[in-house]
Amino acid sequence: MSAPADMMNCLHYQAPVKQADLLLIMLPGAGIKAGEFAEQGMVAAVHALGLAVDIVVAHPDLMLYLEDGVTEALQRAVVEPALARGCTRIWLLGISLGGMAALLYASAHAAQVEGVVLLAPFLGTRGTTAELARAGGLMAWSAAYSAATMPEQRMLTWLQMHLTRQDRTPELYLGYGQHDRFAAAHKMLAECLPQKQVAVTAGEHDWPSWTALWHELLGRTTFSTRADGARRCGEV
Repeated sequence: MSAPADMMNCLHYQAPVKQADLLLIMLPGAGIKAGEFAEQGMVAAVHALGLAVDIVVAHPDLMLYLEDGVTEALQRAVVEPALARGCTRIWLLGISLGGMAALLYASAHAAQVEGVVLLAPFLGTRGTTAELARAGGLMAWSAAYSAATMPEQRMLTWLQMHLTRQDRTPELYLGYGQHDRFAAAHKMLAECLPQKQVAVTAGEHDWPSWTALWHELLGRTTFSTRADGARRCGEV
């Protein structure tokens, strides 16, 4: 589907120091406003480390999820303009439903994405989570016998393939609270990831947990060490 421009609200925060060719796309969950990433200090946390990273908070309209148009909307509204400005490295950060958007985009454009950070990601409905549990976990689940939605099936099938790849590109990081309402699904994904790529806090599905997890994972991602000295998108 072709998404109207008003179906993707975007806020752009340029790197305050140096120049960068790395773009970090932040994707909020349902009920979260685009500006909350900055209000909660998540944008500042990146720039405070002196990282030369440009940030775009992209807030898809919920209709894009219902009509399975999030991936194309992100490509047209955020990624294509960034590539045209000269960005060569792309990372995604998704919270809750935004985590699903990040995974859907990565599943369709894996070659363009260097890394994905998932904070309390929505990995499917309770019915889909129950399917995963009955199957014995994410890697044992089969889309052939699933009642999950097509986006859920595409996301989970890609995760299965990605987790069996030797190079595992893009990099995948997961953070969640022990008492998060989606924690059952998070734990199944965590079992498939290296321990260094998983962070857990004694929290719930809320900003205090997400901000703590973001600060924890920031120091583990490779973009936090490779961004230094890169060019800003579109600058020489």
